Amino acid sequence: MNTAYTEPILDWYAANARDLPWRAPDATPWGVLVSEIMLQQTPVARVLPVWREWMARWPEPAALAAEPSGEAVRAWGRLGYPRRALRLHESARAIVERHGGRVPESHADLLALPGIGAYTAAAVASFAFRQRHAVLDTNVRRVLARLVSGEEFPPRSQTAAEVRLAESLLPADPPTAARWSVAVMELGALVCTARTPRCVDCPVLSSCAWHAAGRPAYDGPPRRGQTYAGTDRQCRGRLLAVLRDADGPVEKSALDVVWSDPVQRERALDGLVADGLVDPLDDGRYALPA
Repeated sequence: MNTAYTEPILDWYAANARDLPWRAPDATPWGVLVSEIMLQQTPVARVLPVWREWMARWPEPAALAAEPSGEAVRAWGRLGYPRRALRLHESARAIVERHGGRVPESHADLLALPGIGAYTAAAVASFAFRQRHAVLDTNVRRVLARLVSGEEFPPRSQTAAEVRLAESLLPADPPTAARWSVAVMELGALVCTARTPRCVDCPVLSSCAWHAAGRPAYDGPPRRGQTYAGTDRQCRGRLLAVLRDADGPVEKSALDVVWSDPVQRERALDGLVADGLVDPLDDGRYALPA
């Protein structure tokens, strides 16, 4: 552990952390799990209202598990990547069946839940249960790449070396390690951003290898930004919006009118059916999963 990084970043976090409900002292492990799934590839501003509505309706896993999976998809709204809603629903049912309705504290048990990967298991174990795990999201990877490795961006795919580095920086005390993990994540979200890092506001600027090297430009493989307009993903979103807004099953014609390219529309609809997000009914209509 490098104490030159630890105290300044923890002190910065104490003074600058955003007031988010899943970080509140009374936040439940379920609330933390829901937030972590929702925040994947989605900004905090978009997640906040949906998270609040979700927690008001389903404050415990059992409440969600008792509903059809289609209601989870409907409540997901426009957060994007709606398969995450299905994963949360599956996790809720597994938590009820395997753990008596309580989010498990064990990292291994978290990792065994449907749709829960290494990042989410480590994040929930750390942020909900104050355990000592390396939590590596995009923000953390970028901060460590600049601070320690002297590179503007991390590799495109997470490496074993990144995990070892993150683990070596964890404070020994588990609650402090958990706070360190969220502090580095917040530093990446607010200061050490991808496009316009505010180095002048960085609490560890004097220790930053990237800054000391003159902030060399990234020279790795091209970093392609995500496109949305005109993609199958946008088409899927339009089709799902029709079903979310309907009180019940809809005719095929109601789906056809929201996307003009019939080949792309059918491909997107087939994909939604294959992913379990849409149910084709025997009478030719379509509905959210029952």
